[in-house]
Amino acid sequence: MPVILAKSAGFCYGVKRAVALAEQTAGEDGGCWMLGDLIHNAHVVEDLRRRGVRKTDRPEEIPAGQTVVLRSHGELRSVLEGLEARGVKTVSATCPNVVRIQRLAAQAESEGRRCVVIGDPNHPEVRGIASWGRDTLVFDGPEAVKMWLAADAEHRKIPLTVVVQTTCIREIFETSCEILKKECTNVKIFDTICNATHQRQSEAAQIAAMVDVMVVVGDRKSANTKHLTEICMKRCPRVVQIERADELSPDLFNGCSVAGLTAGASTPAGIIKEVYAAMSEEIKAAEGKEESFEELLNQSFKTLNNGDRVTGIVTAITPNEVQVDVGAKQAAYIKLSELSDDPNVKPEDLVHVGDEIETWVVRVNDVEGYAELSKKRLDAAKVWENIEQAVEDKTILEGTVTEENKGGIVVSVKGVRVFVPASQSGQPRGADLSAMKGQKVQLRITEVNRARRRVVGSIRSVTEEARKAAQAELWANIEVGKHYTGTVKSMTSYGVFVDIGGVDGMVHISELSWSRIKTPAEVCKVGDTLEVYVISFDPEKHKISLGVKDHSVDPWQVFMDKYKVGDVANVRIVKLMSFGAFAEVVPGVDGLIHISQIADRRIDKPEDVLSEGQMVDVKITAVDEEKKKISLSIRALLTAPAAEADEAPVEE
Repeated sequence: MPVILAKSAGFCYGVKRAVALAEQTAGEDGGCWMLGDLIHNAHVVEDLRRRGVRKTDRPEEIPAGQTVVLRSHGELRSVLEGLEARGVKTVSATCPNVVRIQRLAAQAESEGRRCVVIGDPNHPEVRGIASWGRDTLVFDGPEAVKMWLAADAEHRKIPLTVVVQTTCIREIFETSCEILKKECTNVKIFDTICNATHQRQSEAAQIAAMVDVMVVVGDRKSANTKHLTEICMKRCPRVVQIERADELSPDLFNGCSVAGLTAGASTPAGIIKEVYAAMSEEIKAAEGKEESFEELLNQSFKTLNNGDRVTGIVTAITPNEVQVDVGAKQAAYIKLSELSDDPNVKPEDLVHVGDEIETWVVRVNDVEGYAELSKKRLDAAKVWENIEQAVEDKTILEGTVTEENKGGIVVSVKGVRVFVPASQSGQPRGADLSAMKGQKVQLRITEVNRARRRVVGSIRSVTEEARKAAQAELWANIEVGKHYTGTVKSMTSYGVFVDIGGVDGMVHISELSWSRIKTPAEVCKVGDTLEVYVISFDPEKHKISLGVKDHSVDPWQVFMDKYKVGDVANVRIVKLMSFGAFAEVVPGVDGLIHISQIADRRIDKPEDVLSEGQMVDVKITAVDEEKKKISLSIRALLTAPAAEADEAPVEE
């Protein structure tokens, strides 16, 4: 009798991570502590104690300076604050999925909303989540929701943020949410059931429907193990939950032809192997007979089931299919249409005889003795698995923007359509998102619903993280006088703001140019690249003053090297006053044309002759090197020819 072992049985990502962190921390000097059980498995907890992880249920017992590993289910907010205040070091082994729910609860509080948790009120994960919001409500199912709504009509008007225990049975969560959506006026719902938990529960239900006996392995305090047992009991007439292999007995398998085995997320692989081996022995004992040569021969063949992943060797290639030996009784083959999406590709271009190939079992026909395989579907399934894993691991993925639609953009990530809301696109509010089409972008996956083929991602989280990293690096290394290449982000009447690597600094209008300018727009525009240097900075206020002018060059010295008294210069009128006009001789150096030197006649005001921005020729009539003042004259150039004519001899 075969034993069907669930592929998802055993440690999930969060539990595996927690145990690894505890083992690593325990190996450091002085060992460490855990508050309560790190995970819900007594055997693992005992093993950790032997490795030097001391256990206590009282936070105040942990001395200051010691290290505590926070359990995978999370901890009360008050406990964390107390540990920090007492100087106790913490290593968070809290499952990333649980951390996300805690943040949602805290966000609900900051938004003035009331958090609702669907789950077991006595479970440490739920108690921890509840502590991150103010007056958090916890409902163990739809009946509790109905009772709360019936208690007071005003409850329907309260803004609610709904989350769910990671191991909750989906039916309980969805039924509870349907009631809240129907009865309440302002509800935000977040499906925070762990993807691994949902996959484990779905697989357990599928196996339980196929077998006569279902064995569930896991600690009796484990919520996810308890839920697995409840799910299996609805589909299998005989279900038993055990912690170790020695709890099995031959009587359990009397009259059975097939048995199933799954395990909770906190069950080590070693225990699962022990149970699997023990089940095989107990089944053999229950049968009470020697296996025949024919049975042994049949067992030597691999059993194929629809949906299995199998690895085989390519034995033959024809124009329409590829034959594969997968070690089963059935002859297995892959149709060309199931080998690749490209209708023009030839099988021999993709595989060769002798190649090892991993495939998906599409259909098994025991009567005619063949099995249809698909490489294309397996490749697609792997992509989805990678996408789902990316949520847990918070992996940064790369994709191409393919389209803009209502509310956001679509990014193709390894062939999977990922919807990115406009608020998560990384673009300013109201920006034209169609301009992003064709761009390669980096993003994180925030939500996956494989059944509905819905994937949601965020570009903003990646760009913000990169920006924060750049900001931290800049503030760590900034110095007065340090040069940066920056981009003009915005402009005002008094200067421009320049991004120098995640941080904006301001260049005052007086530091933009040696020339006198009225507005920054005269020398730059938004998007321009500027070479700037740091004049001053304030890390506490996060302010940076930047300059563009090269102070290593002295404009006065440039003037002195180029001109002397009596020289003629072409200058630009920069400012008109009642007593005359200022003109730029060289960038950064202005001279005064007194009103009496503007024309060869009397004028009432300079603007009668000159205008700002006008280029005119002047004569340098005086230079005060000490005060760095220059006197200029237009009149001297107008009257000089006349004076020379007066001095010329008269011809007779």
